[in-house]
Amino acid sequence: MKPPRSLHTQIRRLLGGYAVLLAAVILLVFADDFLEDRVWKSLLQREIAHHLQRQAEDPQHAWRDTDTLQIYSAPGRPPPPALSMLPQGVHDDFWFGGRENVVLVQRVRGVDYFVVRDITGIETIEDALLLGSLGLAFVVLIIVGVLVARGVRNALRPLSDLARDIGTLSPDRAGRRVAVGHDASSELQVITNALNDYLRRHDAFVERERIFIDTASHELRTPIAIIAGASELALGRDDLPGSARQQVLRIHRTARDVERLIALLLTLAKDPARLSRSNEVVPLHELLPDIIDDHRHLMEGKDLSVVIDDLAPCSVAAPLHIVQAAIGNLLRNAIENSDSGEIHVGLDGDATVTVQDPGHGMTPEDISRLYAQMARGGGREGGGIGLDLLARLCEHLGWTLSIQSAPGRGTISRLRLSR
Repeated sequence: MKPPRSLHTQIRRLLGGYAVLLAAVILLVFADDFLEDRVWKSLLQREIAHHLQRQAEDPQHAWRDTDTLQIYSAPGRPPPPALSMLPQGVHDDFWFGGRENVVLVQRVRGVDYFVVRDITGIETIEDALLLGSLGLAFVVLIIVGVLVARGVRNALRPLSDLARDIGTLSPDRAGRRVAVGHDASSELQVITNALNDYLRRHDAFVERERIFIDTASHELRTPIAIIAGASELALGRDDLPGSARQQVLRIHRTARDVERLIALLLTLAKDPARLSRSNEVVPLHELLPDIIDDHRHLMEGKDLSVVIDDLAPCSVAAPLHIVQAAIGNLLRNAIENSDSGEIHVGLDGDATVTVQDPGHGMTPEDISRLYAQMARGGGREGGGIGLDLLARLCEHLGWTLSIQSAPGRGTISRLRLSR
C-alpha cells in the first residue's frame, strides 16, 4: 500500500507550482523588454552596416531618409540636439519629431551614428499584443490560483472533518471514535490514532470510576438500611424515653439523608440513557407538600413557616428519590439560611420549582463564588446533598438551576426539571 503523503508535502507542491507559474509570467514580462532591445539593436546595426557598405562601393553615395527611417552621423550629417545628448546604445520609446521612435547610437570607426526608426504603429501593435499576453497570463494565474486554493482546501478538508468529529464527542457517550479517509495525510493519521488511543483510555477510566461508585454505593446501602430500619423500630416503641427518642429520630433522619446521597451517587454513576429506563412519572404538585412536611423539623426553634404558593399540576419523568433529594436540598438550604419569616414554595407549569426565603441573602460576589464552586464540584456546606452535587445532577439530567439573591433580601432558587 502506498504510504500517505504528508500535509506539508501536498501544500508545498501546490504553492510551489503556483510560485513557479507566477515567476514564469514575471520573467516573460521582463524578457519581452530584453528581447525587444536585442531585436531593434540587430536591425538598426544592419542599417548602419548596409549604409557603410554602399559608401564603400560608391563614395558619392548619400543616405536618403524615408518616412520611417533616418540616419545621422557626426561629422557629416549632424544629429539634432535632442539626439546628440543620447549615450551609445538602444533607446526605446524615444519621442522625436512628434513620433515615438527607437534610436540606436553606435560609434563605428570613430564616427557616431544615430539611427532613428519610427515605431509608432509598431508600438501600438506591440502594446496591444503585450496587453493581450498579460491579460491572458492574468486569467491563467487566476484560474491556477483557484485550482491551487481548491487543492489546499481539499488537502485541509480532512482536518476540518476531524475537528467536526471531535466537536461531536461527548464525555457521557462511551465507545466513540474518530476516523479519517484513506487519502488523509500522514499527520492526520498520526493525530487520529493518538486521539483514539486517548478515547479508549478515557472510556476505561470512566468505566472504572463508575464501577467503583456503583460498588461502593451498593456496599453502603446495606448498613444504612439496617441503621434506618433499626431506628424506625426503636421509634415505634412506646417505652422509649423522650430524650432518647430525639436522638433516635435524629439518627433516623440522617440515615434517610445518607440513603438519598447514595441514590444520587448511583444516579451520577449511570449513563443518562440507562437512567431514563428507570424513570417514573412523578406528580410534582402532589410531591411538594410531602417534601415540605419532611423538612419541618429543621424549623424547630426558629420563627419560620413555609407557605405553599400556587402549585400548577405538573408531572416529570425522573427517579422519585432523585427528585425528592434535589427539591429537599433547596428547601433545606432556605431553612438553614433563614432565621424568621416565611419561605415561599411554588410550582410553574413548565416544571419549575421556586423556593424563596427571607434569609440573609448573598452579594453578587458570593453568587459568583457559589457558581464557581458548583462548576468545580467542591465545597459542601450544610446538610443534604450539597449544591455542588445538585449542580452535577442538573448537568447529568438536563435540568437547570438558577439562584438570585441580594444582601438582606433573601434568596430565590429556581430548579427547572426537564419533562
